[in-house]
Amino acid sequence: MQEELHQFERNKVWHLVLRPEERTIIGIKWVFRNKLDEFGIVTRIKALLVIHQGYNQEEGINYEKTFAPPARIQAIRILISFAAYTKIKLY
Repeated sequence: MQEELHQFERNKVWHLVLRPEERTIIGIKWVFRNKLDEFGIVTRIKALLVIHQGYNQEEGINYEKTFAPPARIQAIRILISFAAYTKIKLY
């Protein structure tokens, strides 16, 4: 969990502020996943901090920007092969 919080600080994803009285708080929760090696032995437990009540957000009030992780090369290959198969033009 501490490593995930340090990544937030390094990437300047968020900063801590005082809670305004007229605003609602958006819930968060920790999600844990086991990373396994090729033998099925747990090598690492990954902690992710996720928004639990994202439906309460309003653009311009709770956030200005959105973030999406970069596409994996496997997903790009699937998209290109599907586009070639169905003869769809990609830009």
